[in-house]
Amino acid sequence: MTQSVTRNSHGHLVLSPADLVALSRGMHCNMYDYLGAHTGEHDGIQGTRFAVWAPNAKRVSVICDKNNWTPAQNDLHGSNEGIWSGFVPGVKVGDTYKYAIEAQDGRVLQKADPYAFYAEEAPKTASIVYELDHYQWNDGGWMDYRRNCNWMSQPISIYEIHLASWKRPKDGRKYFNYRELAVDLLEYVREMGYTHIELMPITEHPFDGSWGYQTTGYFAPTCRFGTPDDFRFFVDTFHQAGIGVIVDWVPAHFPTDAHSLGQFDGTSLYEHSDPRQGFHPDWNTYIFNYGRNEVRDFLLSSARFWLDKYHIDGIRVDAVASMLYLDYSRDAGEWIPNAHGGRENLEAIQFLKDLNVMIHGEFPGALSFAEESTAWGGVSRPVYEGGLGFTMKWDMGWMNDTVHYIQRDPVHRKHHQNELSFRMIYAFTENFVLPLSHDEVVHGKRSLLSQMPGDFWQQFANLRLLYGYQYCMPGKKLLFMGCELGQWHEWNHDAELDWALIGNTHHDGIRNFIGDLNRVLRDHPALHECDFSDAGFSWIHADDAANSSYAFCRISKNETETLVCAFNFTPVPRDKYLIGVPKAGTYTEILNSDAHTYGGTNVGNAGKVKTVKEPMHGRKQSVEVVLPPLGMIVLRHDG
Repeated sequence: MTQSVTRNSHGHLVLSPADLVALSRGMHCNMYDYLGAHTGEHDGIQGTRFAVWAPNAKRVSVICDKNNWTPAQNDLHGSNEGIWSGFVPGVKVGDTYKYAIEAQDGRVLQKADPYAFYAEEAPKTASIVYELDHYQWNDGGWMDYRRNCNWMSQPISIYEIHLASWKRPKDGRKYFNYRELAVDLLEYVREMGYTHIELMPITEHPFDGSWGYQTTGYFAPTCRFGTPDDFRFFVDTFHQAGIGVIVDWVPAHFPTDAHSLGQFDGTSLYEHSDPRQGFHPDWNTYIFNYGRNEVRDFLLSSARFWLDKYHIDGIRVDAVASMLYLDYSRDAGEWIPNAHGGRENLEAIQFLKDLNVMIHGEFPGALSFAEESTAWGGVSRPVYEGGLGFTMKWDMGWMNDTVHYIQRDPVHRKHHQNELSFRMIYAFTENFVLPLSHDEVVHGKRSLLSQMPGDFWQQFANLRLLYGYQYCMPGKKLLFMGCELGQWHEWNHDAELDWALIGNTHHDGIRNFIGDLNRVLRDHPALHECDFSDAGFSWIHADDAANSSYAFCRISKNETETLVCAFNFTPVPRDKYLIGVPKAGTYTEILNSDAHTYGGTNVGNAGKVKTVKEPMHGRKQSVEVVLPPLGMIVLRHDG
């Protein structure tokens, strides 16, 4: 253990006055050093110290192989704070255990350890004793870089991954190990040019079909892919290659599995007792009681744990909207207003603020992301300015408007020109990530390629156009795995990606294009330095509905680089198309989605265009370009 934890002569946990104050205020963020199972020595005997919060229990004991899973053989002792603790001789790393909790009504509940570092693979449900202080990290260079990095002005391109279905072994095993993935996945991510990966929840979960979003082990990386140290090796390896690791984290709800947190000591301990506050009808899950300090301690400690013990670079908080609103997905009479009669969940709001203050205060350079789908203001603004304090927020509005637009037959797009231009009205009100995530390719929505209109060629061209538009718009980027392959089928969590598509010209074209988009994003400051400022963006035109075309400038800090991005959302090439530009001189075509290497027809501008003194779009000079069919180009001003 990294902390000095006080025990009395019987091995029972004794909290210091400072710990008790933090615990009582719901701001004790490292409870994982105190609660759970920690190996050690007592009176010269090796064993394990256990501690668990169960304030309403009549009796708590440890059940394990050593006592043949018999309750009351190894009792723990209670405290005024509701924490039961004690030392069990002979229990060692690798041993499985649970808590037998006798409720006031006489029921004996067998519960997994909420603070367990490791757990059995489903359908088994026991916790496993594990120590985390023996791994030797080798990512010091990355951690120093991260600590001093201003991520707001850096290129961020995130590859979202579900580890169980990215790639599967051919030797009969169901999953690759974290250490194997650290090699194969890293090689692929580096080849594609991503700056970060984002893992769908790797916190332990019993049901594969939840994709990890119904967590039972908030301190345990899932054992599906190996041990906690295997996962540390995974993170360490990515860091040594200069790639950040973000994890999805779910404080919005938890499952009703009997071994989990629900009715933990026979009462509604972690959840609200009233289902109007404590139960999600959509997901059949419990909702955390954010107003209870010990629950806040638990969740804040979980978030801190991944940053502290696993060097995680950021957490993406799922389903934030469901936390903010008491009436989320509820009809009248199905929710309870707050103390002021409103619909805002005041306790959850304060929890999110405290979470972000902790992350940014204790882990400089670490990031927090909100998956928040409403118009709540200030999600990514600092707490001291009245915001929730997240580093960035997913722009779900951009995703919906853009995908709806691109799904339309090109002949109808001229009637919906504002679906793409509307975003710029609010684009700089938050620090946005532009996501094309797993949510867009599941539940019958089909793959992105299959959502594209037109014939075979047009579907691929539309998909490249979608990705090109995403990468040119202000905001950081996220793409779900498999979308870069141009899969025809929607994502299936029970199978691997369709790797057989590699080698097909059209599908390789999509992958080549994503790789080059990541390269261009990294190499050109205009595309990343001012993602969150209107100083980095200027419309050229957004009103050419007749041609379903758009053009805008991306500008770097101090205007050291200017790029012109132009888009043609029709299958008709636009020859001699005039675009007003801010500076006279030569413009080099640095990207063209219609290039042969991407599966296109190679309609373009022979590498360069020069300005002519013909006013256009409110500017004194313009360039005459060829806009490829269902294509986009990026021009760099070279003087």
